[in-house]
Amino acid sequence: MAHIQCGRNVLRKLASDRSLTRSRSRSDSIANPMLFIAQGLRFRKLEVILTTSIDKLGKAGETVKVAPGYFRNHLMPKLLAVPNIEKYAYLVREQRKLYQREEEETIQVVAAPTAKEAKIKEYQAAAKRLDNACLVLRRMIKRNEDKSLSVNEVRTPVTKEEIIAEVARQLSVNIQPENVYLPSPLATFGQFEVPLLLPKSIPLPEGKVRYTLDVKIRRK
Repeated sequence: MAHIQCGRNVLRKLASDRSLTRSRSRSDSIANPMLFIAQGLRFRKLEVILTTSIDKLGKAGETVKVAPGYFRNHLMPKLLAVPNIEKYAYLVREQRKLYQREEEETIQVVAAPTAKEAKIKEYQAAAKRLDNACLVLRRMIKRNEDKSLSVNEVRTPVTKEEIIAEVARQLSVNIQPENVYLPSPLATFGQFEVPLLLPKSIPLPEGKVRYTLDVKIRRK
């Protein structure tokens, strides 16, 4: 009986050892670090050299990291990038030397205009505006002593002061009485060319002798 009991104990021990061995091998297969390394290959990024500038990725000649699938399916078929190895890096460098021209940025320093130059430009713009404008004034027809209406005469002549005031109102340009040459008031209807006496520092346009202001008097 002792021999039989001893045999049974040996069998139980062998069975328990076998089950323990199976569980250990199963756990080792699950916890094997090589398995996790192999699984991580699909998430590891590749270093590639861009042959063309790509928006949000990099410029031509730069080394960037991309997903293997993106490189395999998109970049490599279109030759937009090559693997980052010495052979391809040398080819990319030589290609850039041959086909890419270095652009030199030239910075031109422009001096700021002085206050005097800015004032002259402002006067010139105002003079040009006066020369191209047509000042319109309206007047009533003058009545003669026999109460008949005159054909061309206005009831109240247009004076220099009124022209200066209308220039400021209609054209938004302020001039002085000495800038307007008007020996006598305008007393008839029609269109008149009034000379402007502006400073000599204001340059005249090519082919022009003097600045003038067109004044048109119309009936009310």
